[in-house]
Amino acid sequence: MSAPSSKPTVTEREARRVAEAAREQDWRKPSFAKELFLGRFRLDLLHPHPVPADEDVQRGEEFLAKLRDFCETQVDSARIEREARIPDETVSGLKELGALGMKIDTKYGGLGLTQVYYNKALALAGTASPAIGALLSAHQSIGVPQPLKQFGTQEQKDAFLPRCARTDISAFLLTEPDVGSDPARLATTAVPDGDDYVLDGVKLWTTNGVVADLLVVMARVPKSEGHRGGITAFVVEAASEGITVENRNAFMGLRGIENGVTRFHRVRVPAAHRVGEEGQGLRIALTTLNTGRLSLPAMCVGSGKWCLKIAREWSAVREQWGKPVARHEAVGSKISFIAATTFALEAVVDLSSQMADEDRNDIRIEAALAKLYGSEMAWLMADELVQIRGGRGFETAASLRARGERGVPAEQLLRDLRINRIFEGSTEIMHLLIAREAVDAHLSVAGDLIDPEKSLSDKARAGANAGAFYARWLPKLVAGPGQLPSSYAEFKHDADLSGHLRYVERHARKLARSTFYAMSRWQGRMETKQGFLGRVVDIGAELFAMSAACVRAEHLRRRGEHGPAAYQLADAFCRQARIRVDELFDRLWTNTDDLDRKVVDGVLAGTHEWLEQGVVDPSDDGPWIADATPGPSGKENVHRPIR
Repeated sequence: MSAPSSKPTVTEREARRVAEAAREQDWRKPSFAKELFLGRFRLDLLHPHPVPADEDVQRGEEFLAKLRDFCETQVDSARIEREARIPDETVSGLKELGALGMKIDTKYGGLGLTQVYYNKALALAGTASPAIGALLSAHQSIGVPQPLKQFGTQEQKDAFLPRCARTDISAFLLTEPDVGSDPARLATTAVPDGDDYVLDGVKLWTTNGVVADLLVVMARVPKSEGHRGGITAFVVEAASEGITVENRNAFMGLRGIENGVTRFHRVRVPAAHRVGEEGQGLRIALTTLNTGRLSLPAMCVGSGKWCLKIAREWSAVREQWGKPVARHEAVGSKISFIAATTFALEAVVDLSSQMADEDRNDIRIEAALAKLYGSEMAWLMADELVQIRGGRGFETAASLRARGERGVPAEQLLRDLRINRIFEGSTEIMHLLIAREAVDAHLSVAGDLIDPEKSLSDKARAGANAGAFYARWLPKLVAGPGQLPSSYAEFKHDADLSGHLRYVERHARKLARSTFYAMSRWQGRMETKQGFLGRVVDIGAELFAMSAACVRAEHLRRRGEHGPAAYQLADAFCRQARIRVDELFDRLWTNTDDLDRKVVDGVLAGTHEWLEQGVVDPSDDGPWIADATPGPSGKENVHRPIR
């Protein structure tokens, strides 16, 4: 058996090549968001709003009722925050309820809930305790059940899914101390040895890792005779010899989360526990996240609903200058933002989830947009709630309770939500990931033109293909139904939403024209224009949210469920979103990106160190990145399975 390899050294180009190879490159089904970025507003892919089957609704509602009762009677959120741990009896109760198997098929002992009801359950549990939401989501959205459902053998499903449905908690291990969203530098190795692989390495931020029974581990298999090698996924028993949970990490929020550092030292894993083929690990991870990312914005929806409830109740009671603070415009505008944004975010998540259940559309971009948009907007809503609450918003629930007032954990929500802008792909990484998908059609026909490694003959062929593509595509961006006052007339009811949909159609074409112009202007340097690409994605997110809000309002009206109120919320959201979209379009070309780069160069060169004078640095002098050299652990194993 060969020794574990050292951390790979890769160039930027090689890193991009690894990420590109892991992408799901084919589009076998239609995608609303993909079409939107190409300037084509395919409302028919969203409207009429898809609906779940009656039996799925009945099964989902029955479980939600049980989960609500459990959360109201068995979950002590204050205790979880105080002790920074979910009590074992609470976890055991969730197991008995079947919450570990919400997304697992009934034939394996799971509940077989749809994505829609799984997300509703996470939103409910997450408001009872964000740590519980994180535990359930990490277990089912990215842990063992989801990759096995999509890529596992029948033997693996039979062996592991019944355990995951009722008794065993799972975790997903990809990140390393020096490897985040750049998996090309993955250092954990899995060296073939007979019928086994031998794992060596260190994994960081292993959500559920402290209490997990089963792990999905991403490790690099060295290329050798009979082994294609590459980053590969394995199901690993957490109690295996050589696995040490070296630390239970603590954070500013999500204080009950069981997140740690896990070391693998000569851990033997049967080849039968490999998920998929060698080298398919990243593809499996990314494909799993296509729908797995919906769990996070689902919990953001729950947070928005709670923010609205507290803002409504508090603002009606608290008086300033002779009237409730809600009646003052400065506070009222914040309440309107929370209400309208919660409505739109729920529209985005429910629509994306129902499309995932029906499997008619490719929702990889929609799910990524939901994650990006949900995490950003939920943070803003929580911040506004803290502002509405004033000094009480900054005060802890325990302190409020101790002095005789209602213990409202607004500041805790702000701390708990902050990680969502980093979890499962930071906002910056999501911008790049979505931008890559948004320009996929352009790169497919013209990518060779801007690739310095391509030959002249390759560039010539690409030029011909690009010419034909743009000759057909560009003329379609000039005019569309968004310019006709009669378009989308079926959305004229309690409020006129048709104008908002015409706005989306016009600005989808404008966004596509802007992207084409940027590619023509910057060509091969386009990938470095991250500020521009981020704004393109943010515009797309707003347009998608506007579309979803309008479709949901009309769906509720047709069903006789709060139609006038839904139309009002959709109208308010779209008017607020249009202001943001107009500003983002202005900032595509009027910004400080070039100057910012110069300032950064100066900061890194030490030119501005004088600006740092006059402060004391309270941090210690430890290394910026912990040593992750493979080898035996010298620390106590804090692994704590819950039975």
